[in-house]
Amino acid sequence: MGRLTIQTSIYSFSLKSNSSDSVSLSLPTKLFIPFRTPFPPTSSMAPIAVGDVVPDGSISFFDENDQLQTVSVHSLAAGKKVILFGVPGAFTPTCSMKHVPGFIEKAEELKSKGVDEIICFSVNDPFVMKAWGKTYPENKHVKFVADGSGEYTKLLGLELDLKDKGLGVRSRRFALLIDNLKVTVANVESGGEFTVSSADDILKAL
Repeated sequence: MGRLTIQTSIYSFSLKSNSSDSVSLSLPTKLFIPFRTPFPPTSSMAPIAVGDVVPDGSISFFDENDQLQTVSVHSLAAGKKVILFGVPGAFTPTCSMKHVPGFIEKAEELKSKGVDEIICFSVNDPFVMKAWGKTYPENKHVKFVADGSGEYTKLLGLELDLKDKGLGVRSRRFALLIDNLKVTVANVESGGEFTVSSADDILKAL
């Protein structure tokens, strides 16, 4: 009979040979294998915050000549004071009846305090955003822009999972004040709530 013992950094085991034709394997009854490095957690990008430089990325909108434009956020915001406010969806009740009308009504006052651009942002296609914007004939200053695939929303770290409601992944409700690409106010709602991201909330911060 022969015995071969194998030692590893984790455990040892033995091979016994009763004859030239048979080999038995003996393993410990309990085996604990230490993992030196845990699997990395999966997490989304941290939400945009005060002091951050707003990330660059592409957004789309129809201009005053009804031409579709796709531009970088930095090209719209560099050297300017910009309000970027996001909504979970075009034509949805809170967005349509409260959030957007507030910025349209307060636009002149906001601009008198040095705001150059007021941008309404949503994970919708630009045709939907164009149609939504046309429901506000009194609007003169709010630009309706689209993040069709949600890529820019991901860069902001402001995704909102609404798949259980059949809406896919949208944007959280928020309002950012951006001064020459730097975020000076970041009012981000929990889910689709509407408590801190109104035009009045931004006015208080100006």
